[in-house]
Amino acid sequence: MSGFSIGILFILVMIVMMVIRVPIAIAMLLSGAAGYIVLAGWLPLLSQLKTGPFYLLSSESFSVIPLFLLMGYIASRSGISRSLFAGANAFLGHVRGGLSMAAIGACAMFGAICGSSLATAATMGQVALPEMKRYGYAGGHATAALAAGGTLGILIPPSIPLIVYCILAEQNIAKLFFAAFLPGILATIGYMIAIAVYARINPSAAPAGARSSWSERVAAMRNMVPILLLFVLVLGGIYTGIFTPTEAAAFGTLGSLLIAMGLNGMRLRALLDCLRDTAVSTGMIFMILIGAETFNSFMALSGVPQVLADTIGSSGLSPMVILILILLVYLVLGCLMDSLSMIILTLPIFLPAVMSLDFGLTAEQTAIWFGILVLIVVEVGLITPPVGMNVFVINKLARDVPMRQTFRGVVPFLISDVVRVGFLVAFPPLTYGLLTLVNW
Repeated sequence: MSGFSIGILFILVMIVMMVIRVPIAIAMLLSGAAGYIVLAGWLPLLSQLKTGPFYLLSSESFSVIPLFLLMGYIASRSGISRSLFAGANAFLGHVRGGLSMAAIGACAMFGAICGSSLATAATMGQVALPEMKRYGYAGGHATAALAAGGTLGILIPPSIPLIVYCILAEQNIAKLFFAAFLPGILATIGYMIAIAVYARINPSAAPAGARSSWSERVAAMRNMVPILLLFVLVLGGIYTGIFTPTEAAAFGTLGSLLIAMGLNGMRLRALLDCLRDTAVSTGMIFMILIGAETFNSFMALSGVPQVLADTIGSSGLSPMVILILILLVYLVLGCLMDSLSMIILTLPIFLPAVMSLDFGLTAEQTAIWFGILVLIVVEVGLITPPVGMNVFVINKLARDVPMRQTFRGVVPFLISDVVRVGFLVAFPPLTYGLLTLVNW
C-alpha cells in the first residue's frame, strides 16, 4: 500500500474509534502511533515520541491556556455573571425580547472573561433562565438564546480555541485577538437583531419585562465597573502592546479573583475547586495536543496533506469555492465533534491547502481570515443538531423544555450565523482590517 492509502486507512480507524466513544486524545494517539509504525517502524516512532510532545508543550505560548482557564473558572464561580446580566437587563429588559438580548449581551461580556462557550452557556443559563421563565418567555426561545449566546465565548477574546489555532498556525496571538474583536461584535449584534425580528413575529414568546428606573440602571452599572475595568485591563493591555497575552492572562486571573472576593467573598474551598478544574481541563487539552502531535506527524509522513493540497490546486475550482467546501466540512464536523479537538485534528490538513490558494491576500492575512472563519463555523456547530453541545448544556438546566423545541428555537440564530459567515467570506477586511487600520 502507498503512504497515502495507509494514511486514509488510519484516518478511518481513528473515526471508528471516536464513534465507539474512545476519547479523542487516545484515538488520535493510538491511530497515529500505529500508522507511524506501519510506515516507519518502532524506533522512529519512539524517537518522535521522545522529542515531539516535549518541544510542543514546552512552548511558552501554551502557558496562557491554564491562566485563561483559571480566570474563566473564577469568573464562573463568582457573582460576575449576575452583575453582567443585571446591567444588560437594566437597559434592555423593557423591550420585546429584551431579556434574551440582555442574555446575549451578558454572554458577550462574560465570554471576554471566560473564553469557553460551554462555561459561558452554563453560567449565564443559571442566571438568566429563572428571570426569562418568570416573565413568561417561551421555553424553546429562552434556551436557544442562551445556547447561542454561549457560542460568543469561543469567538470573543480571550478564546482557548483561538489561542490553540494561533500556536498551531504559528500566528501572533495578540493579532488574532484583535482580528476576532469585530466579528465578535457583529455576532452579538446579529443575534440581537434575530431576537428583535423573532419577538416581533411571536410577541407572546418574548414579552417585554419591567422597565428599570435610572437609579436602578446607575446601580447596575456601578456593579459592572470592576468587570469592565478587568476587560479593559486584559484586552486593552494586549491590544496596546503593554502586556503579552501571557502577562495579560496573569493580570486577568488576579483581577477576576479580586472581583470575586469583592462580590461574594470567594472562599478558599471555591478557589481550590477552581484550581482543580483548571488542572483537569489543562491536562485534557494538553493530552489532546499530544495525540494530535502524534497523529499529525503520521499524516505528514503519509503525505495525505500534500496530496490534498496538490489535488485542490489542480482541481480547477476557484479559491472561494474551495474555501466554502472546506467550511462546509467544518460545519458537518462541528455537529459531531467538540470544537477544540476538531481544530487540532483538521488544521494540519486544511491550513496548508488554504495557504496555497491565491485570495489576493498576504500569507498572514490569509491565516488570520481563515482562522476567524473556522472559529465561527465551529461555533455554529455548538448549536446545530445532532450534538449541539451548548444545547445539551442549557437543556440540563431547563429539563422541562424538550430538546426539539430548543433546536427549533436556534433557527433564527443559525440564519444570523449564515449571513455573518457570508459577509466575512465576501469581505475579508472585516477580519484583518482593524490590524491594517492601526498599522499593526
